[in-house]
Amino acid sequence: MVGLAWIVNYRVSPHSLGGIAALPPTPSPSNPGATPSDMPAGTPSASPSPSAPAAVSGSFTGSDFPNRFGDVVVRVVISNGHITDVQAVQLPSDRARSAYISEVAGPMLRSEVLQAQSAGIDIISGATYTSQSYAQSVESALQQAHLG
Repeated sequence: MVGLAWIVNYRVSPHSLGGIAALPPTPSPSNPGATPSDMPAGTPSASPSPSAPAAVSGSFTGSDFPNRFGDVVVRVVISNGHITDVQAVQLPSDRARSAYISEVAGPMLRSEVLQAQSAGIDIISGATYTSQSYAQSVESALQQAHLG
């Protein structure tokens, strides 16, 4: 397939992606949307037990991370602390080329997250901005799940 000829991967850690450090701080236990099961036992300053992340399950939608070609939003499905699915809620599609790139790169990025079990994914050459925004949205979703 001609479209795959331009795709070359290289490894990038999530902390080297621009904007990750600029994410808002993780909500405090006093977050009005938090349920008692979301908060650690004991006082608000108590840290959760090491086994707590394994019990995390649910669907977490990452923040919207716009780039020059469009917005990227993903939903991460977690079962017993493992990423079991990643769904692209929104990928760039305003222009025909952006829609094509999203169509090709979207499944590859999903596969990267499932394999890495984190936002530390390979950037897809030719879809660099989308890849970076995708990783940032995944990281945001994992922070909501207290896994990032």
